[in-house]
Amino acid sequence: MERADAARNRAKILEAAAGLFAERGAPNVTMDDIARAAGVGRGTLYRRYPDRAAIAVALLDEHERALQETLLRGEPPLGPGAAPAERLAAFYGAMVELLEDHAHLVLGAETGRSRFATGAYGFWRAHVRSLLVAARVPEPEALVDALLAPLAPEVYGFQRRDRGLTPEQVNTALVRLAEGILAAH
Repeated sequence: MERADAARNRAKILEAAAGLFAERGAPNVTMDDIARAAGVGRGTLYRRYPDRAAIAVALLDEHERALQETLLRGEPPLGPGAAPAERLAAFYGAMVELLEDHAHLVLGAETGRSRFATGAYGFWRAHVRSLLVAARVPEPEALVDALLAPLAPEVYGFQRRDRGLTPEQVNTALVRLAEGILAAH
């Protein structure tokens, strides 16, 4: 059981980090910035969170868990009961929404190779793979990461910022991808 002072410090750290990440973007925030804003010592911060990515992962956890729960038990098409192509399209829509609302956190938690180490990526990967298997797509293992690649925060950010695409345009392209890969099977 977490001590009361440790719980207070955790809450202060997460609140301070959320504000700084939203204001400046996670890559532009240092651990010292977070400790100062939270009013805790560096030792307190590093004991709980070894790096900025660990803090971003903790902040994202609630949002990702809600989406995971919907994928497992929610209403179709996001939840069970819809055709694989419809479910993948709905998943893409939910992920675009997550990226749009929390890009500052996702960029702090899932950049480069660290993306593949998160529990959320493992869950998304298992979900997409199960849709490929349900649609009887040959060699699903070869496709699953390719179907998740457009959801990498760097890719999404590039499309939004540098290409000027709207979330709706990104989602429309992803729906076409889902339908093209899964609807034919």
